[in-house]
Amino acid sequence: MYQRILVPLDGSSTSECGLREAIKLSKDLKARLHLLNVVDSYPMMMEMSSVASFQEMQQSLRRAGEEILTKAKSAAIEAGAMVETTQREVVEGRVAEVIIDEAEKSGSDLIVMGTHGRRGINRLVLGSEAELVVRLSPTPVLLVRDKSSPKS
Repeated sequence: MYQRILVPLDGSSTSECGLREAIKLSKDLKARLHLLNVVDSYPMMMEMSSVASFQEMQQSLRRAGEEILTKAKSAAIEAGAMVETTQREVVEGRVAEVIIDEAEKSGSDLIVMGTHGRRGINRLVLGSEAELVVRLSPTPVLLVRDKSSPKS
């Protein structure tokens, strides 16, 4: 069965739902969790006018990502899971591409991630990294919907 589960985390309640499910799976399957945070600098590059502001914001995103990983790692260890963490950055392209690449590099045989479950125009306007991961990943993907997210 699954031995290595990749869990992308961004600090949202949706990604926390994915983490909780991944922890349950890892305990049942005795699988190792690989927690991933992706620092997405691309949108900032388009909006930041000064290099100093960009660098400060990028450092802030890195620190926030490290905090997300530390908190998630603690929760996983407390639940008895084996866990490791990675932080990656994307300057161009999509977060989904980094998630898929990390799954391949780490030898993960399952990706578990949260999704808002958006449909229709909201999905088209806001985009869906989770949907892109599902469509492009050669690794099986389990999407966990945040039940508190509005259905739209």
